[in-house]
Amino acid sequence: MKKIRVVVVDDSALVRSLLAEIINRQRDMECVGAANDPLIAREMIRELNPDVITLDVEMPRMDGIDFLGRLMRLRPMPVLMISTLTERGAEVTMRALELGAVDFVAKPRIGLAEGIKELSDQIVEKIRVAASAHIRRAPTTTAPSGAAPATGTPVAAPKLLGRLSTEKLICIGSSTGGTEAVKEVLTRMPADSPGIVITQHMPPGFTTSFATRLNGLCQITVKEAVNGERILPGHAYIAPGGRHLRVDRSGANYVAVVEDGEPVNRHKPSVEVLFHSCAQVVGPNAFGIMLTGMGNDGAKAMREMKDAGSYNYVQDEASCVVFGMPREAIAHGAADEVLPLTSIAPALLARLSSGGGDRYRV
Repeated sequence: MKKIRVVVVDDSALVRSLLAEIINRQRDMECVGAANDPLIAREMIRELNPDVITLDVEMPRMDGIDFLGRLMRLRPMPVLMISTLTERGAEVTMRALELGAVDFVAKPRIGLAEGIKELSDQIVEKIRVAASAHIRRAPTTTAPSGAAPATGTPVAAPKLLGRLSTEKLICIGSSTGGTEAVKEVLTRMPADSPGIVITQHMPPGFTTSFATRLNGLCQITVKEAVNGERILPGHAYIAPGGRHLRVDRSGANYVAVVEDGEPVNRHKPSVEVLFHSCAQVVGPNAFGIMLTGMGNDGAKAMREMKDAGSYNYVQDEASCVVFGMPREAIAHGAADEVLPLTSIAPALLARLSSGGGDRYRV
């Protein structure tokens, strides 16, 4: 068996030791090197040619984000970020994902040793996913450490649809690689877009930064969903980390239901929960979108949406960071169209603009 070769980059000797121990316990991976700062890591990567690196954010001599930006421009490779669970850590993590990091693990501020041991299953699973991910080269310009997040390639202001659609609803599910995929879709939606509900697999504390970042880039308003609020046109609502989001109806209006509960398909929030509610409540007025992600969360419920009359778009393999959830959705017969990421929003808008969605009107 060819093992996944990992280099650990962290300024904490304790964290380096714990991560190396976790990695070396796995039959399919090995820690081939550990560095306490990015300059040492740079030489180690050249010499050892690892399959994956784990990268801390805050380190001496060079900030982890600066290092990641240079690495993804010059030698793109799978990177798993190790982020501290703070507001600052969440903002920096969003920037890291924008630069091309595959995923992140949120390490605790206190009880570090026990916390990392408890995260061991998550860490090794994400290393495995990173090793097989499709890696893209970062943009040629990088914001300096501590600067505001870059906005990426400017998108022309989307053309208005010409009407506020209150009966239609766009339902999006995503996981690994999804933060950038969701951004690609939402930045192309006009201010009079139908309401949008989103479940992106993300832990508590990170969805606030995710929503804030998107709200600054989009024509629509993007926010974390709040239990009981009306779902409005021109707005996108993101499931808060650690809570499920589903859709309900109050009279003529759709409302967001944010609730605790057991994980579904090992996830909370779960795409399955959101899509199942869309099938039950929205039916033929729903548009489903399944984006990049590992596993099968949401595939069965997306088929339920289609059976209830929704029209569904699924991201194609070539444009996915990880073609897990889209593959499963296709296998379940849930897809009406399988498209590259950059074609999903235009296809949806063309359908809305042409009246092609009118047969879905209640």
